[in-house]
Amino acid sequence: MAVDIETIKRLKDLTGVGLTDAKAALADANGDFDKALEAMRKKGLTKADKRGEKEAREGLIGSYNHDGRIGVTVEINCETDFVARGEIFGALIKDIAMHIAASSPQFVSVEEVPTEEVAKAKAEFTDKATADGKPAEMLDKIVEGQLKKHFAERCLMDQPYIKNPDVTVGEHVKSQAALMNENVVVRRFSRLALGEVV
Repeated sequence: MAVDIETIKRLKDLTGVGLTDAKAALADANGDFDKALEAMRKKGLTKADKRGEKEAREGLIGSYNHDGRIGVTVEINCETDFVARGEIFGALIKDIAMHIAASSPQFVSVEEVPTEEVAKAKAEFTDKATADGKPAEMLDKIVEGQLKKHFAERCLMDQPYIKNPDVTVGEHVKSQAALMNENVVVRRFSRLALGEVV
């Protein structure tokens, strides 16, 4: 099946692969762009997952200031100073800082959420589901779903990425890591909003 060059270029731009690889992926997917994109993402993310075992000690601390009203600093690490000084890494830091300014996460990932906070939210959701008359045998499943949604909204890596809400911030970071062929870790961030009471 013939695939037009614009579609191939679009897939190339989204995944960071060469034209030949993009064309082959579209051919394998019988011209189905979404299928090809998914296949390319899986390939790239699998590579990125393997890189995740490497230690990330280099990187940069970046910042973003929105109209003098919201300020963000973020530390993102990678394996080498060479990559840290590169264009893709610099753009990633800026984009993640802007995302933090806009979406106001509380934690980098769900692993960072204090256990007492998880327990408190779980108790609240259980009480509410019970008060709403949800069936007892379904309670655990309902509460689990609510907890996942609750913390996904508060954890940076689980939030829908502001520039492409079809992927999470974590998925975006992984795709960029795959482009740079390095392990990339969002280490920490700080967000200040003018007049905000902490």
